[in-house]
Amino acid sequence: MKIINRIALILNIIGGINWGLIGLFKFDLVAWIFGGQDAVLSRIIYVLVGIAAVWCISLLFRPRELND
Repeated sequence: MKIINRIALILNIIGGINWGLIGLFKFDLVAWIFGGQDAVLSRIIYVLVGIAAVWCISLLFRPRELND
């Protein structure tokens, strides 16, 4: 489970940085790297970040012993 939590955290960091760039500079780094927002790889990254965010919601409600 620890590896899934770590992957989810990394994906959320990527998503947060991307949203920060969009908000500050109107620059979508994921789309730029993978060929636009409609590119298959971009959409896969967006979906993975979304799934990771949902996974991290579950971390809020777990007992601390399970998160360590």
